[in-house]
Amino acid sequence: MTGHTTATDGQATDGHAPDGHAPDDGKADAPPPVPLRRNLRFQALWTGQSCATLGMRIGETAFPLLVLALTGSATAAGAFGAVEMATTLLLGVHGGVIADRRDRRRVLLVADTARLLAFASVPAALALGRPSLVHLLVVAAVIGATVAYTGPIRLLALRSVVAPEQLPQALAQDEARMSGAALAGPPLAGFLFGLGRSVPFLGAAFASLVSLVSALLVRFPSPAAPRQREKGGALAGFRILAASPLLRPALAVLLVLNLTGAALLLPVMVLLREHGTGSGGIGLALAGEAVGALAGTLLVSRLHRLAGPGVLLLAVAWTAVPVPLAPLLPGGAVTVFVALFVVGAGAPALRVMLDLLVFRQVPDELRGRVIAATVTLLTAGMPAGAFAAGLLLDHLSPAVALAPIAGVLAAALLPATASRTLRGAAWPTATAAATNG
Repeated sequence: MTGHTTATDGQATDGHAPDGHAPDDGKADAPPPVPLRRNLRFQALWTGQSCATLGMRIGETAFPLLVLALTGSATAAGAFGAVEMATTLLLGVHGGVIADRRDRRRVLLVADTARLLAFASVPAALALGRPSLVHLLVVAAVIGATVAYTGPIRLLALRSVVAPEQLPQALAQDEARMSGAALAGPPLAGFLFGLGRSVPFLGAAFASLVSLVSALLVRFPSPAAPRQREKGGALAGFRILAASPLLRPALAVLLVLNLTGAALLLPVMVLLREHGTGSGGIGLALAGEAVGALAGTLLVSRLHRLAGPGVLLLAVAWTAVPVPLAPLLPGGAVTVFVALFVVGAGAPALRVMLDLLVFRQVPDELRGRVIAATVTLLTAGMPAGAFAAGLLLDHLSPAVALAPIAGVLAAALLPATASRTLRGAAWPTATAAATNG
């Protein structure tokens, strides 16, 4: 409940178990947890957060389309995404601090309200006339700020209302939310934009309203009182990641994967276009990763049983090495789709792996800052990769530029593969966080 602390691995300390059962009084064994499909708090939060994510994906596609239609400037259209991402990165660390030190539900309500008003301001401005570029960039900054402050809280909220043994299953369902939104958001935004310039923003505002209502209806744990919860500083999350013999190399591999993945996008698009593939075909080819990720949510448990976290990470990462060369093979867009599908299928297992490593090894009072530090590090690789791709294409043809991308990923994986710590890592137990705390 609001104002109460969160026990290890997400158990609430409000006198009830996360699934709604009475707590074990020591006189009898605790009853089994309610299945996730019947856990109303989890499903309500999951539904609200799914709508919020879908609204964000719609906005990420619709805003550049609107700016391009209003200004005709590709640079201005790209500025929206740059402002949004820069704001998220700048405020990400503070978002982790807030998640560890403030009433999480109240922060979520304020942020959802701000995002709802930001989306709704666009159709209002369109109805009154022509929205200015400054207005739209302010909206981008507001949306980026809400991502920074709600990101860690959304992760913590969903996980706080399930039993520890249900955590992997809950994480896998959450991955379906992310993958489904990534797949449905862009085409839905394009369809709605075709109905009218205001329509996608009304849809995104409605999605934010659903998220706000779910946060109003469902209570979940928040940090303890200040004198009980203070531990470390704003950069404590980075220090924990740097000190962990497992999280440090795992994040390094994931950072390189994000960097090379972002660098791959532009050369592939240019090369496919040079080979005569239309815009629709390019979009379908690049959707392979999202389709693979959605399918991969069904493989999470099986992949986790087959290998430890380090071996799983290395296996998926090495699978990604030949992907930059796929556009050079026969088949064009179809080959690219298949290659991205294969890599995307392993992504949910890696994201759930990272969540488990954090939630089962990091004390609750530090999880917000560790999550924020993790997201900041992984996100930072994406603009760096996109910028590197532009530099490569300024000096090399798209076909030639793809080889260095594959080479950088392979070179980065060699020291990680040689690491006995990473190869021999085992899955942490549900009691690890309690021990560390």
